[in-house]
Amino acid sequence: MDAPADRACEFRASLNWLLHRAAQKLGTVAQEAAGRHGITMRGHVVLTALAGERSERTQLALGHALGLDKTTLTAELDRLERAGLIVRQPDPNDRRVRVPVITAQGRAVQVEVEKLHHQVECDFIADLDPQEAKALRALLERLIASDHRPDSGSCL
Repeated sequence: MDAPADRACEFRASLNWLLHRAAQKLGTVAQEAAGRHGITMRGHVVLTALAGERSERTQLALGHALGLDKTTLTAELDRLERAGLIVRQPDPNDRRVRVPVITAQGRAVQVEVEKLHHQVECDFIADLDPQEAKALRALLERLIASDHRPDSGSCL
């Protein structure tokens, strides 16, 4: 026998569900924005990491920094390379190792997708007043920073 409709959704009050659902809604629109430029959200995360690099790092180091396993990162780098957004160069210290480097086209795409994501976020929190939006961000950052358990999962 099915639970009455009013009781079936009681779990919606849990913090896990609320955070997950908000992230799903925001993530769906952000993915659509990235897709307009032919990349995924994960691709955008990789491009953003590479755009912010002061020095080049190996694929392995990049994967570790982003919390992505080798297989997932390699597949994403393959897509970005085919699109001309990155190149993989041999590491000068070990020719068996590759160093992903963002191209000028990759930087342009990263900037455009970043602008779209900023607009997506603004639209998502449009019903909040500026103080509420600032408080939400501060509270989420505090919750993440105060959890001293090891990180699990990727940046996305």
